[in-house]
This record gives sequence, C-alpha cells and structure tokens, in this order.
Amino acid sequence: MIIDFHTHIFPEKIASRAIASLEKKAQMAAHLKGVENTLRESMQKSGVDLSVILPVVTTPHQHETVNRVTLETNAHTAETGLLSFGGIHPDNSNYREILHFLAENGCKGIKIHPVYQGVDIDDIRFLRIIDCAEELGLITITHAGYDIGFPSEGQSLPDRICHMLDELHPTKMVLAHMGGWGCWDEVLDRIVGREVYLDTAFSTTSVPRTGAPLSDELFMEIVRKHGDERILMGSDSPWSGQTESVEAIRNSSLPDESKERILGKNAMKLLQI
Repeated sequence: MIIDFHTHIFPEKIASRAIASLEKKAQMAAHLKGVENTLRESMQKSGVDLSVILPVVTTPHQHETVNRVTLETNAHTAETGLLSFGGIHPDNSNYREILHFLAENGCKGIKIHPVYQGVDIDDIRFLRIIDCAEELGLITITHAGYDIGFPSEGQSLPDRICHMLDELHPTKMVLAHMGGWGCWDEVLDRIVGREVYLDTAFSTTSVPRTGAPLSDELFMEIVRKHGDERILMGSDSPWSGQTESVEAIRNSSLPDESKERILGKNAMKLLQI
C-alpha cells in the first residue's frame, strides 16, 4: 500500500482563487488544480492508494466548516482513498472541545501551520493544542522550516521546533518537509534522532525558483541517522507531483525494505490501518 501523507485540496468554489493566490506568493505553478477529482486522477496514475489531506485553518472561525468537511470526506475513504485530518487555529479558546470532537468522531490527526497561522510553534497556544492532541491519541503534523511563499517567516524553524519538542516530548508528531524545509543541515544536527516523524513533502523533487531539492546525499544521511521507520512519503500535492514523489523514493539507493516502509508501511502503522 502506497500512502501519500501530505496533500491538499480545496472546495471547488474557491479552489481556482486559492491556488492562484498561493501561486503568486510562491512564484511557481501548481501541478494540479487542487480539487478532489484531480487528486484522485493523480493517485490512479501514480499508484498511490491513500492520500492524507491536510487542511489549514487560517482564521479561528473556519474550524467548524473545515472539520465538517473532514468528517464528510472520511465517511467515504474506502471508496475515494482520501483521508482528511482535522484543522484547528491557535486562537481557538475552545481547543479542547474541538480536539475531543475530532477524536470522538474517528479523526486520525490535526494539521497546524505556524507560518500561515502567524503563531510560533513554541507559543503556549500551540503547546497546549499539541499536548491535548497527544493525550487524545491524535497525530499532529506541522509545517516545518521556511515556506516558499513566505521566505522571511520563522515561526517553525528548527530552534522553535526543538523548544516545542523539549517542552512536550510528543510521540505522534510529524514534521513536514523532512523536518524543516530549507534548514536541512540544522535538521541533521538538532532534530534527527528525536522521537518524531519526518515527511518528504516538497523536499525530494525539483522546486522551481529555488533550484534543487534536498540533496540525495543529505537525504540519505538524514534517513540513515533518523531511522527509516520514522520517514513518511509525502508529495505536498498540488505543489509537487505524486508520481515524482513516489519515484524519488523508488529511485533512491535505499534498501527495498526501507522503501516499502517509507512508501506506506510506516504510515499504516502510525494511522493504525
């Protein structure tokens, strides 16, 4: 089973506007239109069996709509291959109620994005959310490192991530973009070896405007030192192609057993499916 642990889609009525806005900020074109049918077509072409959708709540009131759609999506996972995480904003004062609602309705985890949400990951608002999610058995996946659309923002750089990890010691934390996009030397020095998962989203494929992705050599060193049992394949679709993301793992010099773990077995264990 191949699982893409990091994808995004938007409702049809806002997708074109949202993608256009993000393309302008990032100065790059998306691979897909960012809607359900194009993601499912991509999955069929790339051989991906399950895509984890990661919604980002950018204003506090959005969580109700986002999480309603999350539960609707998850009611059809068996037929669509789409599994959505829930969303929450650091300024949701009723964060415990929201997280309990998600857990009680079978949601597997939550997505946070310190850059888009404008709050440092080691801020108490995120610390209490991550801690509560951990208590409830929810996975927390966070953007890590720089964001191509907001290159000067540092809300989730390795120093802040390390502070958060030291405070909470979470066991179900996923750091996107191989632990910190564009900060991979620091990831190797400060994050590798900690009890966190890293996903490969937007890190193993070529990135327009910024040149080459994480080098093969550094990727292999991070995997070797961190352990292949804590690496998850992610594409960041629609911003990177699923086929290219899968092939980056398949064409690596990793042993076949490691490739199988990264492409799906690790995610199956974490998601308990």
